[in-house]
Amino acid sequence: MKFKDTVVDSRLFLALEDLVVILSRQADLRFDFQYGSFIDMKKRTVTASSFWHHYPEHIRKAGYQSDVILRILGTLHHTSLKEWFDFKQTVNRSPLKNFLIQLFTMFEDMRIEEHIKKERPGSRKWFDIRRQTFIRYFETQLKTNVTRGYKTDELFCLIYLAVTSTSPLLTFPGASTGQIETLKRLQPLLQLFFDARSTGDVADICLSIGSRLGDVYPDSMNRYFVFPILMEDTISHETLIDELTRADALEQDDQENIDEGEGFEEKLPAYHRENEHGEGKQSFLRYELDRGIRTNLIGDGARETEDGDQAMASVQGSSGKSNETDYTSLETLEEKKNDSPSAPSARYGTQNIHAHALEHEVQSPSSEDRTAYDECLSRIHLEKQRLSRTIDKALEHKQNATREHLLMGRLSKKRLLPLIIENESRIFYKKDLESKEMDAVFSLLIDCSASMADKMEETKKAAILFHEVLKELDIPHSVTGFWEDGFDATEKYQPNYFQRLIPFERSLERKKGPEIMQLEPREDNRDGFSIRVTAEQLMHRDENQKFLLVFTDGEPSAFNYQDNGMMDTREAVLAARKQGIEVIGIFLSDAPIEEYEAQLMENIYGKQHLLVPDLSELPDRFSSVLKRLLLKMIEETLEASR
Repeated sequence: MKFKDTVVDSRLFLALEDLVVILSRQADLRFDFQYGSFIDMKKRTVTASSFWHHYPEHIRKAGYQSDVILRILGTLHHTSLKEWFDFKQTVNRSPLKNFLIQLFTMFEDMRIEEHIKKERPGSRKWFDIRRQTFIRYFETQLKTNVTRGYKTDELFCLIYLAVTSTSPLLTFPGASTGQIETLKRLQPLLQLFFDARSTGDVADICLSIGSRLGDVYPDSMNRYFVFPILMEDTISHETLIDELTRADALEQDDQENIDEGEGFEEKLPAYHRENEHGEGKQSFLRYELDRGIRTNLIGDGARETEDGDQAMASVQGSSGKSNETDYTSLETLEEKKNDSPSAPSARYGTQNIHAHALEHEVQSPSSEDRTAYDECLSRIHLEKQRLSRTIDKALEHKQNATREHLLMGRLSKKRLLPLIIENESRIFYKKDLESKEMDAVFSLLIDCSASMADKMEETKKAAILFHEVLKELDIPHSVTGFWEDGFDATEKYQPNYFQRLIPFERSLERKKGPEIMQLEPREDNRDGFSIRVTAEQLMHRDENQKFLLVFTDGEPSAFNYQDNGMMDTREAVLAARKQGIEVIGIFLSDAPIEEYEAQLMENIYGKQHLLVPDLSELPDRFSSVLKRLLLKMIEETLEASR
């Protein structure tokens, strides 16, 4: 998963999502990474802060986990919504708004942290790592703020270090004298924090500190914390957990009038009730209602039909005659909904509902393109020659290999005994030449995002090698560049372009190839969508063996795609492999490959990926990949013929 400039392990993401659901006992609560840690009531999402992304794994994991349990076990149950809301209303009018919001969140998190450690002693190790990390961070920030002259930010760092200090003597070398004096004046208020028992106590302390600073201090420049709660200005309950589980009230407050002495006889039909109910007396399923009259009826029993009930027919699913037990060709109700003109389709994944595949016109190669192509071809001539020679030898072996256990051909002396003992009829063999044709098809997808600008020239060489070798072997293939137009992308429309430089149907033409020189870096890349579109095209091919290779710099990034791009691409790869397509990712870099980059490719493509840290090695490294795939294809073809 990609967040800003950092890759997040998808397995850790899913583990944190499970932690949210298990601790909250709310199956519909989601998890996400954001700038800060908070609970978004509208989206029903719990977030962990991006603050932890750049730390070593053990700190990062503890930071994420402490963020989650602070919100689920702390904010959900121990933060008073009314007192928080009153503080929010007051602080919105303060000239120190940002400072006071961060001060409140810091103090409130420390207060509820103590509750959590008592209830869950096993969480202490996470909070210890959290606190030590924050102490080192604010010590560094203190020096930075002194240098920049941000006195309010410097004071905030001093407050954090003061309330977390385990020493009775507070010393802050390098801090400004003015801020140290202010900290001393605030010391009595900071002492009150250790006796805070409620959200209201924390709010009062923060407002008192704000009033002491008065007009002397401007608002803080940096944002270290955000409010732990994000919700609309309507509060119905005291705690967030009650808000999450509340049932919406009926729009009407009418009550059903029933005399206490009035009774009624209830008939409970059981045996042959389908015969006893006449027209208009059938039972229908009931729905959750938010309108109607309050009654004193208990239970969810069936009701008799009324006029207009046939409108309920729209709830019914679809059915149809199947071929014995094969139901795969029947449409589901969800598929019908997605196919309707008014609804966006999830055909290419839920993250790509508004993505549209568009063709980008390929121009006729210019004389400059042909000259550049010939120059590239001469540079990769040795790799091409070496690879072609290896494949030719493998094909020659395939042609001359003896095919045994046949029903007709030459009589095999080795199989005469089984003819008598086992009544085996496959006792013939053949040595005649087989066709050189191979039942396979290849597709090469090339990421044309802006980040590929410094990698495109070497990428073209590898694409030329791919095309020339497969053309020489008479194997149909395609070369396609893909990108998303970030300038035209909106919430409801994300145009994704496919530049089919070498289409399947023309890939074996002698003059095809210079079109590859039209590859250029463009804008964004929606990898999962592009892989799904290309896999769909491969599945329409008749060849038995299908291969999809993806050149990428490993960073899926497009409109509303940064957070879930890696997960969507991984799902696209797995879906293609389930259809029998072999998918290989090739990571291109112009510098030593970082650990997180290698982890990203592992997360998306599993073991079927190649890392290329030096672009000058790309043609040679790619030649090795092609060699392995082609030899594997020849071997499988030979096995099938036997």
